[in-house]
Amino acid sequence: MNNSATINPQIMNAPESAVSDYYALLKPKVMSLVVFTGFAGMVAAPGIQDIHPFLALIAMLCLALGAGAAGAINMWYDRDIDAVMNRTASRPIPQGRIAPSDALAFGIIMSLASIVIMGLALNWLAAGILAFANFFYVVIYTMWLKRSTPQNIVIGGAAGAFPPMIGWAAVTGDFAVMPTILFLIIFFWTPPHFWALSLFANEDYKRAKIPMLTVTHGEAHTKFQMIIYTLILLPLSLAPSFIGLSGPIYGVSAAILGALFLLANIRVLQTEDLKAAKVMFGYSVFYLFALFLMVMIDAAA
Repeated sequence: MNNSATINPQIMNAPESAVSDYYALLKPKVMSLVVFTGFAGMVAAPGIQDIHPFLALIAMLCLALGAGAAGAINMWYDRDIDAVMNRTASRPIPQGRIAPSDALAFGIIMSLASIVIMGLALNWLAAGILAFANFFYVVIYTMWLKRSTPQNIVIGGAAGAFPPMIGWAAVTGDFAVMPTILFLIIFFWTPPHFWALSLFANEDYKRAKIPMLTVTHGEAHTKFQMIIYTLILLPLSLAPSFIGLSGPIYGVSAAILGALFLLANIRVLQTEDLKAAKVMFGYSVFYLFALFLMVMIDAAA
């Protein structure tokens, strides 16, 4: 009997699909933003020209591994709610393509490896900030805040704001005003960014019983809060120019990008059309990429 005739094609393709599934655990879109903002913090740091390019690459790889590890552990813990949300139901664990225990082990091993390598190759301050960022995202945000308070994304957003500080510390081995401002920019950017998402994904959050602000306080209140955080974000984004930490390239760009960000928020506030929230969400991602690109261009000028 020819056994090959009875082999399920899906089993034959399992190695390829397994690689893609483990890659999906890393939340590559989120990871790319983390690496980009971390790299901006590194480029803006004094002494970047003195660090060996290989060490800079190692630092960014550690940051990517750490962010991916946190994403994998997040998917392990949130597998129950991921299964009932349209936006996340196709993830590997809810679909049964990766066992929860394998995802957890994968995340823990990668997290530990990223921290140890960062400490040995660069310095232990950068490694310590990376470790704290992972702990904050996994334990404080995912396991505690996300399911317990509508302020989940406000407080929990700090986890995603650490990368510029990690990049800066990898070069300098210390803290400074500039990476702190970059941290605050991401911190205050996060609520309007995620609340824009929650406006058009509100039914998902209701089904999963996650107390997003749109679920607990309604759309009108959420839109008002988005405006407040944006109005705080704008002067923060201009602060590096005001205090002499960046030049006119960054300052003019930040003003234009911020004005468009505010206009997108106002549009969401003025209309019930969910299309405005989707546009706002998409622009918010572009805004952060563009702003941190200007940080790097200005630092190199």
